[in-house]
Amino acid sequence: MPTVLKIDGFRFFFFSDEHLPVHIHVEKGDGYMRLELETFKVTKRYKLTKNDEKKILAIAKEHQEKLTGAWNEYFNC
Repeated sequence: MPTVLKIDGFRFFFFSDEHLPVHIHVEKGDGYMRLELETFKVTKRYKLTKNDEKKILAIAKEHQEKLTGAWNEYFNC
C-alpha cells in the first residue's frame, strides 16, 4: 500500500494491485474517500465531514501531478 502523500492528517495512497482509471485512496481517522485523479470524481466516501471532503479535493488538485506521477511510476504506465 504505497503512501504518496501525508498532509493535514490525510493519507493519500493506492494499493499494489490497482486498476484503471487512475485514482487515489484517502484516509483520515475512520474517514475514507476514493477519488479519480483525472476528473476528481469521488467514487466512494464515508465518515468524512463536508469540510474534510473539500480539503481532500483541494489537496488532490494541488498535488495532481505528484499523485498521478506516483501511480504511473509504480505501475509503469
